[in-house]
Amino acid sequence: MNRASLEKRPDEVATMFDDVAPKYDVVNDVLSMGQTRRWRRIVVEAMDVKAGQRVLDLAAGTGTSSEPYADAGIDVIACDFSLGMLKVGKRRRPDIDFIAGDATRLPFADNTFDASTISFGLRNVNEPKKALAEMLRVTKPGGKLVIAEFSQPVVPLWRTMYTEYLMRALPAMAVKVSSNPDAYVYLAESIRAWPDQDHLAAWLQEAGWESVTYRNLSGGIVAVHRAQKPQAGPAAGTAALAAHSGPVAKLRRNITRPAR
Repeated sequence: MNRASLEKRPDEVATMFDDVAPKYDVVNDVLSMGQTRRWRRIVVEAMDVKAGQRVLDLAAGTGTSSEPYADAGIDVIACDFSLGMLKVGKRRRPDIDFIAGDATRLPFADNTFDASTISFGLRNVNEPKKALAEMLRVTKPGGKLVIAEFSQPVVPLWRTMYTEYLMRALPAMAVKVSSNPDAYVYLAESIRAWPDQDHLAAWLQEAGWESVTYRNLSGGIVAVHRAQKPQAGPAAGTAALAAHSGPVAKLRRNITRPAR
């Protein structure tokens, strides 16, 4: 299956998330068997931002991923394309700035944020490579990017078991706990169609990010990718892209992988 086969326009995806917004965080906890909170905690640790710094939390949904930054005195902007998600988040955390925005055309000036992050949302962007380039644009030179996304389990047997869970058990469980179980069928399909760890790392390099690394969580079900914007700004990003142009196999030589 490829991304095109998912056959959903950006507005359809936004409507789908609007529908599931009221119970979205609870359902995620149930379907991930409580792992979502651990994964998000690891993202916050990887960001390593301090009070007074400014963070873009893209695809923030109801703001669950933004809360740790706000609680630590960090200026966090929770940005999402789903108005339903943003409304739920704003009711719960009126102290956080929630802004509607398209990940491929972010409503922020160049070099605005000290760090940017997106958790479990990049695969729902219609053009994810554009989103990576946009996050590079709005992040300050030397700033960090942290991405948490579902990925490919590294052990073949575990990968097979996980795929069966995604396509069979997850939608069945969603029927019992979600008001829109069809949304979770789409989400399961989007996870299965998403590229593996090395391909996402290569996309980051293609977009101009440097020092790309990733860490597998839960056997590769989730991967946390980290990268940095070149100190010299956008021009350095363009130079990096030219230097690393070519197939994924060539780009992989410059990626720091975790021990397996």
